[in-house]
Amino acid sequence: MTLVSLLAVAVASCSQPVQKVDKYAIDCTQIRGFNYTPAGVAEPRHHIDTWVKYDEDIIAHDLDLAKGLDLNFCRIFVPYQVYTEIGDTLVDRLRDFAHKCDERGMKMMPVVGSGRWTRDSTLLYQAEEWVDFLVGALKDEPNLAMWDIMNEPDLNVRMREANFENCRRMYGLFKEKDPETPLTIGFQLVSSMIKMGDYADILQFHDYSETRQEIRDTIARAQAYADQVGKKIFNGEMGCVGRANPYDVTLEEHMNANMGWVIWELMVVRKGWGMIHGVFYEDGTVRDPSIPAAIMGYFRNRDDIVLETPDREDRITKALAGIDQWKKDGAKDWDAGIRLAELSANTLEACQLAPMREAPNWQVNQLRKSGDLKEMKALLDKFYVMMKPYKKPVEKK
Repeated sequence: MTLVSLLAVAVASCSQPVQKVDKYAIDCTQIRGFNYTPAGVAEPRHHIDTWVKYDEDIIAHDLDLAKGLDLNFCRIFVPYQVYTEIGDTLVDRLRDFAHKCDERGMKMMPVVGSGRWTRDSTLLYQAEEWVDFLVGALKDEPNLAMWDIMNEPDLNVRMREANFENCRRMYGLFKEKDPETPLTIGFQLVSSMIKMGDYADILQFHDYSETRQEIRDTIARAQAYADQVGKKIFNGEMGCVGRANPYDVTLEEHMNANMGWVIWELMVVRKGWGMIHGVFYEDGTVRDPSIPAAIMGYFRNRDDIVLETPDREDRITKALAGIDQWKKDGAKDWDAGIRLAELSANTLEACQLAPMREAPNWQVNQLRKSGDLKEMKALLDKFYVMMKPYKKPVEKK
């Protein structure tokens, strides 16, 4: 092939039109998503500092954790204030985040529609400025799933009507400037979603209901409205251990209902919502293994269970005898004591005999750090009391 021919082929290949993605074709029943904030940022600037203190390595690490759970959708807040602080620098960070998600097979949905203009009408120009900026930065990203034009505009009752008006305004602006990307609004209440349904291409509700029946009822009501108006729908926030809304319960109900879902949230944000939300710590360990198990579709048996028999092979009998002997010998042998503590902790955890809020092995690790024999005796006494009820009776001869 001549040089001219090679150049012709190269030019032809470069001139092939980029295939457009029909973003409206998304199957919302297949959304397996997460809200994302890096674990190290702090309230009240956590959403802002996600971008102001953007760390590519942390982002990549956290998204790898999400990929390991086959999560395919990321909801992330992008406040207008970020733009006021770092300006056009935000463009590269938004695109880098989009690319990192895309590389891992994830769509992204920025939450973007709140600004000071919702309280001060003289600042309405900022809303259009913000939409222009965002559309220019992200509209061509193939994994931009939707614009979430406001988060929970119905949460603050006093501001509800003003927020609804903001949603209408943002809807119009985005429709004008990026008609190829669907719009959604993350409503706290299904009733609000219904009221404002004309201003969302794809419907979104949030739910932290406290019982299975309430979760089912909320899903059913939301789905009935979606069917009525012929729109797709998903849950954009769910899962909170502080609201009687366990991840494995709400995930099971949403999966059974074929409802797409986005948990709040991926990371245990230590100075934010981490006390009642989150799957992963910064190092990739988890707070509660039942959460990632549920994300993968494996749920705790709450019906026909087989109870553990902790002392079937005399492990509790031996642990109790060992603790008795350690104390009889003066309670001064650190190595023997720490072994008994770990043995006891493993028994308590393996057989689910202890609360896991401060897991027995966590307590043993704290003991290792302190090196205090008095604390060791107190911990062994505590474990002794917890194990003793499960010691099998001595067989009569």
